[in-house]
Amino acid sequence: MHDIADRLHSIAIHLLRRLRKVDEATGLSGPRLSALSVVVFAGPVTLTELAMAEQVKPPTMTRLVQALEDDGYLVRTADPLDGRVSRIAASAKGKAVMMDGRAKRVRMLAGLLSELSMSEQKALRKAVGSLEEVVAGRRSAVQR
Repeated sequence: MHDIADRLHSIAIHLLRRLRKVDEATGLSGPRLSALSVVVFAGPVTLTELAMAEQVKPPTMTRLVQALEDDGYLVRTADPLDGRVSRIAASAKGKAVMMDGRAKRVRMLAGLLSELSMSEQKALRKAVGSLEEVVAGRRSAVQR
């Protein structure tokens, strides 16, 4: 199992490098894109929730959010249940850049995967489903 994990680790690093090249076209840094992604796909969040999701300290996230807000990618609104709390949401510009970037990354990955045979694609589809379950914690030790 260790050899498979080692190979997956290497593949992940190489894929991330290629994806970063695609992401450079957005003009946003990796941390900014990552934070924007959380907001786009999770919906309005508090600064604390976003910092926890990104595994950074709140002051770091405050600076990131402020920069994204200044550039028009994020907007802050008052929480409907607690006016003292701000919710951070993606603006139309933020959603557009995220969805366009995601489409470009998926196209790049699909191009790579199209080089696999049909049987390899089928095996990969099954393996990806299993990995999603394991990573999301939806698979018990008995199923493994």
